[in-house]
Amino acid sequence: MTYLALKNLHLATLTITLALFLLRGAWMMADSPRLQARWVRIVPHVNDTLLLVSGIALAVLIQQYPLVHGWLTAKLLALIAYIVLGTLALKRGKTKSQRVAAWFAALLTFGYMVAVALAHDPFPFLG
Repeated sequence: MTYLALKNLHLATLTITLALFLLRGAWMMADSPRLQARWVRIVPHVNDTLLLVSGIALAVLIQQYPLVHGWLTAKLLALIAYIVLGTLALKRGKTKSQRVAAWFAALLTFGYMVAVALAHDPFPFLG
């Protein structure tokens, strides 16, 4: 797979991840039973797996790695935070206010990851 095709796959799955997270967050806030639909429990995980695999493949292709290159280390740590916050937002938060706060924090973390990726800098807002 070429660099451009891999990058386009990564960007497409990134867009789908964001769209699904926004949708599931809206359903969570509305207490919608749609959040329990079978496809809602499967599709995001399949897409996120493709996103992660394409991200790893891109890192290998451009020969930049977490724990070696600061911007990828920042993205990896932010990804872990995003996963934890997303889980709190959509499943494990004890109250709706906790879930909503975690959802917003996850969106901010997502935005940070995008900024880091665009700038190739762990501090994209400083410069």
